[in-house]
Amino acid sequence: MINITDTIAIDESKISFKAIRSSGPGGQHVNKVSTAIVLQYYVNTQYYPEWFLNQLRKNAGSKYSKENIITIKSQTNRSQARNKDESLKRLVQLFKLSSVRPKYRVKTTPKKSAIAKRLSFKRKKSEKKTLRKPPSLDD
Repeated sequence: MINITDTIAIDESKISFKAIRSSGPGGQHVNKVSTAIVLQYYVNTQYYPEWFLNQLRKNAGSKYSKENIITIKSQTNRSQARNKDESLKRLVQLFKLSSVRPKYRVKTTPKKSAIAKRLSFKRKKSEKKTLRKPPSLDD
C-alpha cells in the first residue's frame, strides 16, 4: 500500500505493468527492446470517497476509462526500470493532486451601503455628462 493521505492509499496489488516497444529515435535498438511501460491501475470505487473519485476522473482525463482503470504510458527513459518508476511516480502524483479537496465558493451579496454608493456614483457621473452637452433650444 502506498499511502497518499490517512484515508486514501494506492493498492499495489491492483497495479499491473506491461512492457511495450517504445517509439521515437534509437535506431535498430528500438525495434528489438521493449523499454516503454504501460501501467494500469484498477480503481476500486468502494474504497474511495465520492469527492475523491470525481477529482480523480477530472484530473486523469482520458487516462481514466469507463471500467475504472487508469492507464499511464511512460517511454521517456531508455531503461525499463526507470520507465516503471516514472509511471508509478506519475500515478502517485495524480492521486496526490486529486486528494486535495476543492474549496466551494460561498455566494455573497453586496451590502446595502455598497449598492447605494455605486448608484450615487452612477448618478453623479450621469449628471456630469449631461452638463457637458450643449444646451438645447428648449432650455
